[in-house]
Amino acid sequence: MIAIVPMTALHAPDVLRIYQHGIDEGDATFETAAPSWQDFDATKLPDHRFTALEESTTLGFIVASAVSKRPCYAGVIEHSVYVAPEARGRGVGSLLLTALINSTEAAGIWTINAGIFPENTASLALHTRHGFRILGRQERIGKTATGIWRDVIRLERRSAAVN
Repeated sequence: MIAIVPMTALHAPDVLRIYQHGIDEGDATFETAAPSWQDFDATKLPDHRFTALEESTTLGFIVASAVSKRPCYAGVIEHSVYVAPEARGRGVGSLLLTALINSTEAAGIWTINAGIFPENTASLALHTRHGFRILGRQERIGKTATGIWRDVIRLERRSAAVN
């Protein structure tokens, strides 16, 4: 049985390993190396980060970050979700995204943003199933470490629970 639990420092080695695998695959992020746990931890909202576990095995994680320090954007976050290769196709991403949506709605967050490479069709489909809508395509928004321009699909999910 898969359990979704709040992420803690105990999960750090597995979270950073899964993140690095996503980096290495090339269709998850512009980053080239997973940061230290201290740097990773410092930029993530503590109430909106979860780990998927099956017994003692970490299957994936989801984290959120504030998009701005300005008070008018207090209810807007951006998130990332990563699933270990061996756990894909088992609903882990869906469980993690559901946990994030539940925690953010309970906290009064009204918008969850995502930026996904167009080639990451599984992630685009996951987000669409969870009520995200495509806002548009940012063409050549960033370069990889090897100098290749990449596009990003921008998505958002607006909470119906927050007025």
